[in-house]
Amino acid sequence: MIDGHGDDLYRYNGIRMNFSTNIFADTTETTDRLEEFLRTRLSVVRSYPEPTAHSLEQMIAQEYGIADDEVMVTSGATDAIYLIAQTFRHYGSCHILQPTFNEYADACRTFGLQEQPNGALAWVCNPNNPTGEVRSPEEMRRLAAKHRMLIVDQSYEDYTLETLWQPNETVRTDNIILLHSMTKRYGVPGLRLGFITAKADIIALLRAQYRPWAVNALALEAGKWLVRNGKPGIANLPEYLHETERLRQCLSAIRGIEAYPTQTNFFLCRIEQATAHELKEYLAFHHGMLIRDASNFVGLTPHHFRLAAQTPEKNDALLNAIHLFLCSVSDGSAVTPPIQKTMP
Repeated sequence: MIDGHGDDLYRYNGIRMNFSTNIFADTTETTDRLEEFLRTRLSVVRSYPEPTAHSLEQMIAQEYGIADDEVMVTSGATDAIYLIAQTFRHYGSCHILQPTFNEYADACRTFGLQEQPNGALAWVCNPNNPTGEVRSPEEMRRLAAKHRMLIVDQSYEDYTLETLWQPNETVRTDNIILLHSMTKRYGVPGLRLGFITAKADIIALLRAQYRPWAVNALALEAGKWLVRNGKPGIANLPEYLHETERLRQCLSAIRGIEAYPTQTNFFLCRIEQATAHELKEYLAFHHGMLIRDASNFVGLTPHHFRLAAQTPEKNDALLNAIHLFLCSVSDGSAVTPPIQKTMP
């Protein structure tokens, strides 16, 4: 597991606005109802869960119009990433479209897959973290033709209006695996629920490597409830993406800040006058705001950071705080943090 995951809220006290996580935070209706439901199901912890989460897989398969054996539920999308690397470790090599989520490279290293330009096991994040770029289905076909197996991580599929590769296409394709995240869809990162869609023979290979009882009983109950009753975490996606673009353009108008185009709710930025770490610490200590220092993404620099848009009011507060930081840098004023970290 990488040190420096984006949502490191646990490292700080006093954070009021979290721009670091890509999961839209203001999604209380569904989560409040889910909490009420789970209070009535606490007794399930007294027994073992289903060994393979089959009941939830059936519901997901019905939702997408595919067969039960073309779906596999995992304990979050990251769990699926390591499972795939383990299952296809005999391929020997991998190719990762960088910059992107670091867990693909970590999983490949764990199971001895060597990164090469034309590696057999190719990984693409779509929409891509941290850039917000979306690749078309046509690009997926071209990538799949170049590699033995293509893994497309669509964890942020509910955070874009662009056309993406669909599960009903995947199950007719010999060498594409799709990753999905219920964490992102419903705004419930603590549950650790994800799933894979692929041809049945690929799912069978993955299932043969997977440990029993990997998804706990409460998570299964939550997952089934969410499929039946949940609403996607972002109620009005077009409006939210419009606000994202407003924030990006306002940042681009600030001298010394470059905010790159995006097709989702988060985007990459670059600051000239300081490092991303310095900006992050200032915002956390002085304004209770958390951003993502993106310097540990392959191919990026200490000046890159990532933001996920929040409400207009929070976004305006962030813009004002960044202005204040740049003023403090230009006049050389001292920074004394009033908010203390919880960890070194």
